[in-house]
Amino acid sequence: MNEVGRRFECSEYFVPELLLSARAMKSALELIRPGLAATDLPSAGRVVIGTVKGDLHDIGKNLVAAMLEGGGYDVIDLGVNVDPQRFVEAVKDKRPQVVALSALLTTTMPAMKATIDALEAAGVREQVKVLIGGAPVTQHYAEEIGADGYGETAANATRLVRSVLS
Repeated sequence: MNEVGRRFECSEYFVPELLLSARAMKSALELIRPGLAATDLPSAGRVVIGTVKGDLHDIGKNLVAAMLEGGGYDVIDLGVNVDPQRFVEAVKDKRPQVVALSALLTTTMPAMKATIDALEAAGVREQVKVLIGGAPVTQHYAEEIGADGYGETAANATRLVRSVLS
């Protein structure tokens, strides 16, 4: 998946190739996951990911989740239209190091800030790095709402998770 991400960034691959690769990776992971679970191979980290409240788009989120799983991360995918409180509960229950928020619509971007505010109000914000991404999202917006980082592409998001956990 790292190679697929590199090729996407170089415009050698496009969204269809990303989707096919992600689907193949997901199928492969289903086959090898039992074997990995039987080993003492440590996880690279735990990531909770979801598309924020009001947004039903999941292609980008699914690509990021597949690439993270392929990179050895435990990924807890909360799905789409995720209420800020569900992210808070996932942080409390699953104890991830990273929370990844996705939004495709400009109208749902404020739900990213609402989620960060909910994490702060619950007293768990300092326990996780919050990363955001999606077509309308920018580095400036990440800084404005207090996110720890912004991933422009799925491949970039994978590197970003690796960076914030190192």
